[in-house]
Amino acid sequence: MAVDQGNVSKVLSVLSHPIRREILLDLSNNGESSFTDLLNMLKVDTGKLSFHLRALAPFIEQTSNGKYKLSRAGESAVRVIHDVEGWAEVADVQGKASSLPLASFKNRAFAFLIDFSMILAITAAITFIPDVLSISQAGFFSNKISSLLFITIGLLWLYSTLLEGFNGQSIGKRAIGLKVVRTDGKKMSYDHAAVRNFGKVLPLLPFDLLIGWRIKNSAFMRYFDKFAGTTVINLRSNIQ
Repeated sequence: MAVDQGNVSKVLSVLSHPIRREILLDLSNNGESSFTDLLNMLKVDTGKLSFHLRALAPFIEQTSNGKYKLSRAGESAVRVIHDVEGWAEVADVQGKASSLPLASFKNRAFAFLIDFSMILAITAAITFIPDVLSISQAGFFSNKISSLLFITIGLLWLYSTLLEGFNGQSIGKRAIGLKVVRTDGKKMSYDHAAVRNFGKVLPLLPFDLLIGWRIKNSAFMRYFDKFAGTTVINLRSNIQ
C-alpha cells in the first residue's frame, strides 16, 4: 500500500521543532508529566506550551488525573528522534573528520601514555598489593613483572576497544581532545576498535609504527589503523 507522503511530511514537520522533541523525550524519561511540570522544564509561557501540545496531539494522551503521557505513536516517535540524533552524530563526526586536522604523533603518544599509565597502575595494584601484605620471599617482585606486563597489555586492549568502540575516545584521548573515527564516515564500531587496538600490544607496536611510517599517509600513523579503516582527529584544533 502506498504511503501518503503528505502525512509523512506532517509528522516530520511536527518532530522538527526542538520544543516538541523535548516534550516527547521528557515524557519518555518520566512516564508522565503535568502541564506545570512541562512549563518548569521548558521555561516557556502557557500559550506557547499549549500550542505545542496541540501540535503533538497524535503522539500524546492525557491520563485520568490530567497529566500527559506518550501514546503508542509517541513511543515510536521517540525511537525516531533517538535514531535521528544518532545519524546527526555520525554526520557531525564525518564533517569533523573532513574539516579538522589529523591528530599529531605527539598528541597521540601523550594520549597513549595516559591510558597505559592508568591501566598499569590498576594492574599493579591488583597484582602486587595483596602479595606485598604477605611477602615471604626476596625474589617476589621479579617473579611478578612478567605477569604484570601480560595483564596490562590484555586490559589495555580490552579497555581501549570498549571505550573507542562506544564513542571513539579513551580517557587519554578525551583528556588530549582526540577522537577515533572511521575513514568511511560511518559510526565507530567495536569491531573496528578491536582491530586497530591489536597494534598497541607491545611486541607488535614497533612494527605497527614502522609499517605505518612506510605507508607515508598522515591518516595512518599505524598499520592497524589502515587495516581497520580508522584514523584519529584533533577535536581541539579550532581552539589551539
